[in-house]
Amino acid sequence: MNNEIEVVDAEADEAYQRFLYRCLAAPYRKYRTRREYLEAAVPKGFRKKILFFNGEPVAQIEYAHSEGSGYPIMGKSVIVMHCIWVLRRAKGHMFGKLLLREMMGGEPEASGFSTIGLENHWSPWLRRDHLEYLGFKSIDSIRVAHKTKHMYEPFTVHLMWLPSRANAIPPTWNKKKLLEGVAFCLAHPLYHPQSYKPKEILRKL
Repeated sequence: MNNEIEVVDAEADEAYQRFLYRCLAAPYRKYRTRREYLEAAVPKGFRKKILFFNGEPVAQIEYAHSEGSGYPIMGKSVIVMHCIWVLRRAKGHMFGKLLLREMMGGEPEASGFSTIGLENHWSPWLRRDHLEYLGFKSIDSIRVAHKTKHMYEPFTVHLMWLPSRANAIPPTWNKKKLLEGVAFCLAHPLYHPQSYKPKEILRKL
C-alpha cells in the first residue's frame, strides 16, 4: 500500500475545525479562552496545519504572526510557532521537518520564525533539543519554576529563532509576561488554568 500524506489547514476548512480545539490524541473540548484567542488571532494570521498519514491525523503545527501569537514574542515580520507535534507511532517519517517546510513556504514575507524551547521540563513538548534539530537556535533564556506543579524541579525557557533572511532582526520577548503562562491551549506545558487566581504561574529564579 502506498503511504498517503495530506496536510490540511484546520482554520480554513470547516471539516477540520474540530482540530482547533483539540490536539491529535486529546478529546475535543471547546472552551472559552481558546475561543476568545482564536477570534482575535485568526484575522492576524493564525494557522493550524494537520498532517494526515494514510487517513489518520498524526502530526500538527500551529503558528501566527507575532501580532496574533499567544506568546509574548515580538518582532517585525516574525512568525511565532506555538507548537509542533508528531505522534510517537508516526516517528521516523520526517513529518516534523515536512510541517516546518509547510509553515515556512506559506509565509514567504517572514523575516524569520520564533518559538519557545523548554529545557529540563518534565513535559516532552517543545523541547529545546528537538527545536534545535529543526534548525532553531536559542537567543535568550530565563530560568523558572512552576508554582503548582513539580515546584522543586526548575527548568529553563528559551527564546528560539530561525531566520529566513541573512539580515533578519531577531525577535524580543516579554519575560515578565511569560511568567503568567499561556491561556490559548489547555494542553500546553505552560498553561495557566482559570482556577489558579494568582497572575503569575511561573516563578523566576
